[in-house]
Amino acid sequence: MKPVNQKAWFLVAPVMLCVAFSAILPLMTVVNYSVQDIISPERRVFVGTEWFVSVMRDSELHEALLRQLGFSLAVLLVEIPLGIMLALSMPARGWQSSAVLVIVALSLLIPWNVVGTIWQIFGRSDIGLLGATLVRLGVDYNYTGSSLDAWLTVLVMDIWHWTPLVALLCYAGLRSIPDAYYQAARIDGASKFAVFRYIQLPKMRGVLMIAVLLRFMDSFMIYTEPFVLTGGGPGNATTFLSQYLTQKAVGQFDLGPAAAFSLIYFLIILLLCFILYNWMQRVGTADKEDAHA
Repeated sequence: MKPVNQKAWFLVAPVMLCVAFSAILPLMTVVNYSVQDIISPERRVFVGTEWFVSVMRDSELHEALLRQLGFSLAVLLVEIPLGIMLALSMPARGWQSSAVLVIVALSLLIPWNVVGTIWQIFGRSDIGLLGATLVRLGVDYNYTGSSLDAWLTVLVMDIWHWTPLVALLCYAGLRSIPDAYYQAARIDGASKFAVFRYIQLPKMRGVLMIAVLLRFMDSFMIYTEPFVLTGGGPGNATTFLSQYLTQKAVGQFDLGPAAAFSLIYFLIILLLCFILYNWMQRVGTADKEDAHA
């Protein structure tokens, strides 16, 4: 029997060590904190599932969760169609294609805290281009005083920042379609909508699934941009789950409840992504069966 070469483990070992120190050990620490009442660094009391029960009964958590779900759903409903439209309108070849790709990707290069600062200035009614323009048009816009204005500003800011990611993924999917499909469509006299419905959209399904999952997970964990822009206000209008967790852990120094909530937060994201992924897989399978039929 030929011996198995085990030298590949030497290449995998550094990655496993990095994962252990960056993910597994912090997770174990959070689990340890979630079942203890940390009175002081030297004094801790085991409380079991008390913090989990307390967090699940927190009305502020329920409000933040509903606010977060509404925001993530709005992000997907706007960014996915907008990204597809942008990808379809981008040139396919030539120097124009390269120039447009660079321009579209510019917003993705801006750090999250800088994005919040840009929109903080952009939305001001005295010096900001957006705020001053809306005021001159007679629109009563004030993202620091109106809950609706603040929520919409955060939503538009996220759309501006991350729609290019969806567009680039869709553009890559479009460029992977062989020209033979388009030639056959032209011969059959298919309309642009028919080409999109039966050729482009099915071929983009894989990248769209990645885009939906990435944008959902990222929007569900949004923190820096609304924190810099509104600080979670006015009131709790833009206090999403991540900021609620930070207030628990840093602001109030309730490490036990914060650790319990962080585990619940992780499980919520994992469950929703699992449901979303399976739903998209079933839709894709059903479409393939209809196409073969």
